[in-house]
Amino acid sequence: METKVRIDSRFPSMGTTIFTVMSRLAADCGAVNLSQGFPDFQAEPELFDAVHRHMLAGRNQYAPMGGLPELRQAIVDKVAALYGPRFDVESEVTVTAGATQAIFTAVAAFVRPGDEVIVFEPVYDSYVPAIETVGGKAVHAQLKFPDYTPDWEQVASLITPKTRMIMLNSPHNPTGSLLTGADLDRLADLLRGTDIAILSDEVYEHILFDGEQHASLCAHPELAARSLVVSSFGKTYHINREC
Repeated sequence: METKVRIDSRFPSMGTTIFTVMSRLAADCGAVNLSQGFPDFQAEPELFDAVHRHMLAGRNQYAPMGGLPELRQAIVDKVAALYGPRFDVESEVTVTAGATQAIFTAVAAFVRPGDEVIVFEPVYDSYVPAIETVGGKAVHAQLKFPDYTPDWEQVASLITPKTRMIMLNSPHNPTGSLLTGADLDRLADLLRGTDIAILSDEVYEHILFDGEQHASLCAHPELAARSLVVSSFGKTYHINREC
């Protein structure tokens, strides 16, 4: 006997991601897929060799909740070499199963029902669902053509007593725009004296062109104290070394 169970989604208007739609269309039409960053080359052989070596040595068991201590120490050393500050390996570094999980985990940890989170349009498609899943409200600021840089006066006008978090993405997906040191100083001015947290998605920090430099929130002492910075193993180690 069949029993039909009705499943009501909490988000009935939320469809699949644009990446799924466009990747399927590209496959169906035999088109070049420009919508999703599938590398057309393998990672460096040394990376596969290292993974194989460590798995043979038994390093494929459950990891500590925060990540293997050696990996967290390596992250601390990398950030210190790039940006200056040396974060505490025990209390300030967490390893997750991908950057998307890190973003959702950060939102879930900080955003409460009724809180507002400022995001910048065009916005990566996982941000708003993460905010709405925990009962928060996404408030949209606009990155405007042609430079796609923040209008900090607009951001200031969107901050209310309900604002809990501002989500940044630099280098920005999909426009490629970069935040500058001046942008971070302006943001620090806006947030001084508030309890607003920053979630900074910096997964493309090493994919830069034309001699540009990445302005990480890790390197801005005032903002670093209120920020969660997300980086990506996949983005860092699966880019062409000639980029």
